[in-house]
This record gives sequence, structure tokens and C-alpha cells, in this order.
Amino acid sequence: MGTLDDVLALDATGQADLLRAGQVTPTELVAAAIAAAEVRNPALNAIIHPRFDAALGEASQVPAEHAGPFPGVPMVIKDLGCHQAGEPAHGGTRALKNIDYRAPVDSALYRRFRKAGFISIGRTNTPEWGSTITTEPLAYGASHNPWNLDHSTGGSSGGSAAAVAAGIVAVGHANDGGGSIRVPASECGLVGLKPTRARVSLAPDVGEAWAGSTIDGAVVRSVRDAAAVLDAIAGYESGDPYTAPPFARPLRDEVGVTPGRLRIGVFSGAELGGAVHPECIAGVEHTAKLLEAAGHHVEASVPEAMSDQGLVERFVTVLAACTANDLRALEEILGRPATEDDLEPDNLMYAHMGQAVSAVDYLACLEAQHAWCRRMLSWWHPADGSHGFDLLLTPVLAAPPPPLGYLSGPEGAGRVAELLLFTAQFNVTGQPAISLPLHRTADGLPVGSQLVAAYGREDVLVRVGAQLESAAPWPTIAPR
Repeated sequence: MGTLDDVLALDATGQADLLRAGQVTPTELVAAAIAAAEVRNPALNAIIHPRFDAALGEASQVPAEHAGPFPGVPMVIKDLGCHQAGEPAHGGTRALKNIDYRAPVDSALYRRFRKAGFISIGRTNTPEWGSTITTEPLAYGASHNPWNLDHSTGGSSGGSAAAVAAGIVAVGHANDGGGSIRVPASECGLVGLKPTRARVSLAPDVGEAWAGSTIDGAVVRSVRDAAAVLDAIAGYESGDPYTAPPFARPLRDEVGVTPGRLRIGVFSGAELGGAVHPECIAGVEHTAKLLEAAGHHVEASVPEAMSDQGLVERFVTVLAACTANDLRALEEILGRPATEDDLEPDNLMYAHMGQAVSAVDYLACLEAQHAWCRRMLSWWHPADGSHGFDLLLTPVLAAPPPPLGYLSGPEGAGRVAELLLFTAQFNVTGQPAISLPLHRTADGLPVGSQLVAAYGREDVLVRVGAQLESAAPWPTIAPR
């Protein structure tokens, strides 16, 4: 078995196998994760709300016959959504931090993590309200990338990604409204699977968020973990306004299944005339060669609608309207109007923009988005019934992990827009997408490649992701 540090370096499936075999106990494994956090987290600022004593208490009560797939495996929970009754729920805001706001009930998602056997050792850092792609909130300070502490972890699930990449835990809860699973996975050298719209419930507090663009999932070290974790958390909860169609069989059973010869379109970003960093282009080109070597048909192609300049304006309209609603909810908790001491300037700006959006304008924006989605999906499913593409391959971001500070401050929003060219489209369409850590820059920073499947086809992503993982295995944690 090796040392407990060796066990922490395994993926969650490997840890669960040792737990079931009795080679390590839940208490031993959780204690090892806590010890790793105490040593490594001060440099990372990834875990901001430790719950070490509670985690050890839960570990001591895991029954030997636990039926879940991860009985006693430690994990972390992002401090945005996935509420835990009595635990901090600050969403990266100074306002909720200052009153030490606590969640009144468990979310359905947290109940599913617990039913699967996971034990949370703490909640992780996130940018305020998850509205940017670097984890540097004023409330808690920056999280640091384990591959290079001077660089961003990505966001908005950057705290979770840092904890997993540093070898503290093998699974970090994450969510994604414009790239917030895939971006930190790319920047921290992890696997990040964004599920299909409504695959994971937001119960009990929310039916949908950002007009259906947000979804929960995890950042992990292996494709098999991405599949098995999604199996554990997917599914309808009573009162959900809609839900994704269930998998034909457990997603973990797709690992190792031959995907057949697929038709894969490639959009490396080289076509954008210098807007994409050469390392990100090189990562896609490397991935394309691996796919060709696996027998797939690979060609340069991209949905025509990807270049629609109206997408950004419509996405911002939805984000602004939803931020205005978040502001209303925050002020109900505070019992007073929010001020610039409560929220960061960008979120206050979005909220004020959203307050100016009429109901008619909002609905017109949604109708335009739906029409755009039909144009996008026709690349996978042509209207004439012919066979379209099975997958789209792109970079995750237009540049490698930037230095901390580059995406924050007055110029941050414009720089975010320059980097976020490839992910938010698939939040709007609701399609599943995965970031795979298949490239490193010359100075050792991770760069992910993104694969996007048709609606509901996480099975294709898992089959091909496992195929690529076998062909070009990646390091599972950052060197210390």
C-alpha cells in the first residue's frame, strides 16, 4: 500500500478500493488529508473553512458495509452552492463573511456526496459569486496554483482545484457557469467534466441559475473519477423544473469502452490571428494527433455560430439580471441595502446593469439565445438528418495560467474576456464538455484541451477521455 501520503496521491477510485479492502481506514485517510492540508494549505489558501474535527467524527462512523462508491474518501466543497447545514456559506463575499452567515439546510448535492461516502474536510476559496475566472476575492485573498505559486488557479472553482492538485484530496466540488470547472482544471492540471444542463440538481433553494447555464460537478485527477463522481451526484430531485435524460448505464462503465471511429472537429484558435497563445494552440494540436493515432477522423471545423458576436452581449445580459436577483437575496439576509463595502465593484456593476433590464428585454434575450443554441447544435445534429460531428476539440483558455493579479483590478474584466473564448458557449447550449490536462508549457504550467459532445453525451466524453488518458498519462499532482 505504501505510506498514507502515497494513498493521498491516488485518485478517489483507488483510495476507495483500499478502503473497501481494509488496507486503510476512513479515519486514517481523513486524518492524512487533514495533515496534508495543515502543511500545504497555508501556501495555497485553498481551504478557507476547515472542518477537521467534524470530518474526523464522520470518518469514525463510516460503517464497514457502507454501500456507497467512496466510503470514507476525503474531499473538499467549494464555498459557492452545495450548502452544508450550519457551515459557512459566504460565496466569496465580504458581506456574508462579516456576519458569519451559515447555511440553514443541506443542499441535495451535499446529501448525494455524503450518500456516496465522501467526507468533506472543508470549504474552498472562490471568487465573489463565481463571476470571474481567477480565485482572488477581496474577502479571502488569492488562491495559489500548486504548479507555480505566483500564478492563478483559475476560477471560479480555484480553491477546490488547488487542493486536489496539491495532493490534499482527490475530489473537489466545483460548479461551472462559464467555464468554472474546466478553467481551474486546465490551469491546475486536472480533469474537469462539465455535465449536461440539469444533470445535477440545485435543490432545494434553486431551480436553475443563469438561465440554465450553471451546473455542478467536480475537479478530479482521472477520467474514471470524473465518471464515477457524476454517477453519484446526478439525478432528478423533487420539484426540479427540468432534468437531463438519465444515462443508459453507469457512466463509470464507459471507461475502457471503445468509442469507435469518431468524427472530430478541431478549432485550435490559430484561426483567430494571434488571439490565442501558442502553447494553447500546441496543446490542441498535440491532442488532435493523439486522436488521429487512436483512429478517429479529425478535421478542421467549428460551428459557424461560435463566431456570433451577439453571444457575449446576451450572456452578460443574463448574468447581470441574475446578479441583480442575487443582490436582492443578499439584501434580504443583511436586512439593509448592500454597499461597496459588501460587494466587489464588478458585481455591483453587474447588479446595477441587471436592474435596468426589463422583463420583456430579458425574455427577448432568452429567445435569441435559444435560436443561437439551435444553430450551434446543428453542427452535431444537422437538420437534414445527416451525420454531423461527434466531438469538438478546442483550447480551454486562450492563454496558460496567468500571474496572480493579471485578471483582477480595473483591467481584469477586459482581460477575462480575452481569455474566455471557448467555454461559455457550452454553458449556454447546455452541452457536456471536459478539460483534459494533456499539455505543459515550457516552464511546466498545465494547459488543458477541451472536448465538447452533443447534448446528453457524457458517455462519449468519458470513452474518448479514457482513451487519451491511456495514450498520454498525465501527472496527477503537482511536485512539492
